[in-house]
Amino acid sequence: MSAPHDNRRQPSAPLPDFCSLPVLFALLVVGALTVTLMWLAPGNDGDLRDYSIAVLFTSWLSVLLTVALCKLRPWMQRLPGLWPYAAVWLLLVTTVGASAGMLGWIDHNLSAGLSPASRFGFVRDCMLATGLLGAGLLRYFYVVAQWQVRVAAAAQAQVAALQARIRPHFLFNSMNAVAALIRVDPDAAERTVENLSELFRAALGSDQTSLGTLGEEWALVDRYLDIEALRLGDRLRVERDIDVPTDLPLPRLLLQPLVENAIRHGVQPLREGGSIRLEGRRVPGGVEIVVDNPVADLPATPGNGHGLRNVRERVRFHFGERASVDASVREGRFVVKVFLPEAARARTDRR
Repeated sequence: MSAPHDNRRQPSAPLPDFCSLPVLFALLVVGALTVTLMWLAPGNDGDLRDYSIAVLFTSWLSVLLTVALCKLRPWMQRLPGLWPYAAVWLLLVTTVGASAGMLGWIDHNLSAGLSPASRFGFVRDCMLATGLLGAGLLRYFYVVAQWQVRVAAAAQAQVAALQARIRPHFLFNSMNAVAALIRVDPDAAERTVENLSELFRAALGSDQTSLGTLGEEWALVDRYLDIEALRLGDRLRVERDIDVPTDLPLPRLLLQPLVENAIRHGVQPLREGGSIRLEGRRVPGGVEIVVDNPVADLPATPGNGHGLRNVRERVRFHFGERASVDASVREGRFVVKVFLPEAARARTDRR
């Protein structure tokens, strides 16, 4: 009996985003450089008119190819293995060949002298140059795509490792709060356990890369603040100024570590307590979320910075390099600002 073979489809190689300006810019630059090198090559008569026409032709082709690749990318990406890149290469060669043939036919009928006398040779040379340059350019795109996949995998692994290091700290602090309430206020302890169950469901979930919403995140923060309010009483005061959509996509349990740090290092060390400000507002280019707390004169409970580092890595992982998490001391308060670019879409799948 023959061994069963694997019928699973081979995953496709990721294609670059052909709808982006960098891809169009790369095609324009490659086309212009190719025409310039051919114009400067020995034996060329150096006719500026022919050079200008060639640059105009390659620029028009670059725009045409970018539009075609942008529209056909979803279909080509569904092909298995390296076939997406083969499809892109065939599209480049056939489009350039058809465009060169059409230009030669129009020029021949109008007798404008824009193309060589041999239409077949003109089409052949254009397709040959496109095939060679396209292969090199696609190789570059393929290497960059593979590098981005590896970087994304490394970032996801780092985020998972940081999240795993946060969980024990969060668990121990929460259980200590419950233990302190059991004898003093059993009803409050019961409410605290209910709040903890929701917090643990988010903190100990199996999929840490999944997304929730800002409204769900604020609900988790409120549960955590209820727990701390029972422990700190009037020493903890919370001010809110939220003016952002509650359906804004947000990684789960992103803001809770910031609020926990604000209480642990800002409010708790102060005998009179202090206020935590939670703000959310629209800013040019995106949305900004702010968590700030008072700075204690006495040294706070020592920390290792995992909470802030975790938030910074997760924001960068989900929203890209334009997103940022800034922390600074201003007028006696420790301020953390999370900027989420409006154009960025949170990513659940980095492939």
